[in-house]
Amino acid sequence: MSFNLNRRAFVIRALPFAMSLPTMARAQVFIERGRFTAEQLPLARERLLQQVNEDRAAAKLNALKLDELASTVANEHARDMATGNFLSHWGSDGRKAYHRYSLAGGTAAVQENCSAAEDISSVSPGNVLSDLRDMHQSMLNEKPPHDGHRKTILDPYHTHVGFGIALNNRSLRLDELYLARYVELDKMVTEAKPGSTIRVSGRLINASHFVNEIDVFYEPLPKPPDYFWLRVPRSVSFPDDVVRLRPRVEGMVYSDGKRGDFEWNHQGKIRADVKLFRKEPGIYTIICMVRRVPSDRGFPGAQVCVISK
Repeated sequence: MSFNLNRRAFVIRALPFAMSLPTMARAQVFIERGRFTAEQLPLARERLLQQVNEDRAAAKLNALKLDELASTVANEHARDMATGNFLSHWGSDGRKAYHRYSLAGGTAAVQENCSAAEDISSVSPGNVLSDLRDMHQSMLNEKPPHDGHRKTILDPYHTHVGFGIALNNRSLRLDELYLARYVELDKMVTEAKPGSTIRVSGRLINASHFVNEIDVFYEPLPKPPDYFWLRVPRSVSFPDDVVRLRPRVEGMVYSDGKRGDFEWNHQGKIRADVKLFRKEPGIYTIICMVRRVPSDRGFPGAQVCVISK
């Protein structure tokens, strides 16, 4: 979900935090005199990770680990948004967050929060760190029914997170990629011909978890949108064109008399032959739906994209 922070409201919200910068930022005078650069990214990510985990601890949820690949992918998107002066889940190439992360080599399931602040008062590292904190806090402070960013931050199934930060003049972008990593997938092809069948295999990280199903989504190959389109707020979702595969479990028959579509055993091993079911080129997003306990609703625990052309 995207979030654009009104500057006047942002300044008001930032004031309480500007008085409470951590001791390290106050003690290192050179930080306040300079401009926020890539050198401060590790510190900014560390602060944001601490903030996210404090949010989750208050909700009695697990702490997240920082993911380097997700941070790299998020940083590229943040830079893309800052350079193009837009805020969107789509990049200037038309790809969405789950495309970007998967095609960079990631296999975890992805959710994204984006935020923007325009005409920030200072580009010094200390002030940018404060601005980033306030941008995240504003997403956490959302109220139902418009609380999609808050729900993403407090999703109980997430395990990792990456942070992307970009500054263009006085325009600041924050991209947060939240990951759910429950399946270790074996290396697989990322490109194949339409109509072909590809092998997806791997294992549950915790063998006591369950594979609920494998969902295969199709959408046309993305095209670069114009910047006017990117500047219009819009939510993102998976496409409607989907095939759902059910696991074969020894001794079990489904209500339609079929035994299932892919192999999964109680040691947690998974093997599925996935058909790229459309004749035209496109992107297939393959998602392993997982349950930690039988009463869970299935949730995305792994995700890969395959380009068909």
